[in-house]
Amino acid sequence: MPKMKTNKGAAKRFSKTGTGKIKRNKAGTSHILTSKSTKTKRNLRHSTIMSPGDARKVRVLIPY
Repeated sequence: MPKMKTNKGAAKRFSKTGTGKIKRNKAGTSHILTSKSTKTKRNLRHSTIMSPGDARKVRVLIPY
């Protein structure tokens, strides 16, 4: 059986942690930043763990 292919678009956006959880960056950091408060922009910098339902779908896209 051939190896599974990694979805490269998903691989650039998501990564796996050591325990197997899926890590993602927060949305809303690319434009219209003048209307967002400094506190909001600061909190958007940090990555977060995906919800279990969404992580199940992403795990198929990045098997390795």
